Amino acid sequence: MIPAMAHRTVRTDVLDVAYEEHGPPDGVPVILLHGFPYDPRAYDAVAPPLAAAGRRVLVPWLRGYGPTRFLSPATPRAGQQAALGHDLLAFMDALGIERAVLAGYDWGGRAACIVAALWPARVRALVSCGGYNIQDIAASASPAPPEQEHRFWYQYYFHTERGRAGLTQNRRALCRLLWRLWSPEWQFDDATFEKSAPSFDNPDFVDVVIQSYRHRYGYAPGDPALDDVEARLAQRPAIGVPTIVLDGGHDGVAPAELSERHARHFTGPYQRRVLPRIGHNVPQEAPAPFAAALQDLLASPDPERKPAR
Repeated sequence: MIPAMAHRTVRTDVLDVAYEEHGPPDGVPVILLHGFPYDPRAYDAVAPPLAAAGRRVLVPWLRGYGPTRFLSPATPRAGQQAALGHDLLAFMDALGIERAVLAGYDWGGRAACIVAALWPARVRALVSCGGYNIQDIAASASPAPPEQEHRFWYQYYFHTERGRAGLTQNRRALCRLLWRLWSPEWQFDDATFEKSAPSFDNPDFVDVVIQSYRHRYGYAPGDPALDDVEARLAQRPAIGVPTIVLDGGHDGVAPAELSERHARHFTGPYQRRVLPRIGHNVPQEAPAPFAAALQDLLASPDPERKPAR
C-alpha cells in the first residue's frame, strides 16, 4: 500500500521547511517546486500518479510561503535566486537525499535549474518550465522589447515602496490578479485560489518577494552568505543533466517563444515541449503533461546508477 500524503517539517541551516510527502519512502525522490505567487497546491494532480508509480514525491513550501519559517530573525529575508538554490540543496541534505529528479516553474524552476547547474551530481533529471531560469543580473539593465516590458509591470511596482505597501495590504487581490493575467485561459474558481491564498499570509512573504524582485535588477543588496553562489550563477553555468523544458503556449508573463534560444544552455539530453492554451502555472493547468514529462525522464536509464552485481 502506498502511504497517503504526509505533512512534515525538516530543519535546515536557516529554515524549518514545511513540505508534503507522497508515495513510498524508498522510491526515487522527485521534488516538485512551486513559484510566485503559488504554493504546493499547484501539484495536487501531479503528485498522486507519481506516487502511484512508486516515486517518493516531496513538495515543499519555499521560504516566505505557508508554514515554512526562518530560524533566526537575523537571517536576511532574501528571495534572490541564490537563496532559492541554497534552500533546495539544504532541503535535500536535511532529508539525506543524495540524488533526486527536480521539477519546477517560476521561482521553483529557478531553484531546480540552479541545483542542476551547480551541483549536477545531486540531480538525476530536470523538468523546467520556461527553459533556463537562471537570471542574468548583469544584463538586467538592458530593456526588453516593449511588448515584453509591459508584462513586467508587477516587478517595477515592487521596486517602489508603494508596491511594498500594495503587496502588504492587497496580497490576495494582487496575487489573484497575477494568476488571471498569467493564465488567461485557466478558469480557476474561488475555492481553488483560496486553497493557496493562506500561503501568502506567511509573515516573511512580503519581505522575501520584494527582495527577490529588487535584487534581480540590482536594486537591493543580496544576503552576504550567498555571494559565492551568486558569483557562480553570474557565469551562466550550463545544465548537463537530462532535461525536459515545458512551455505554456499562452503564458501571460513569459511567452513560450522566449525559451526557444535557451537550448544552448543545456548540454545534456534535452527536449522542449510547448503546451497549447496553457498559461504560466503549468503543473496546475496541465498536470497530466507535467507528470508525463517526469515519467518519461524516470523511464530513461540512470547513467549514475551502478549495475547490480
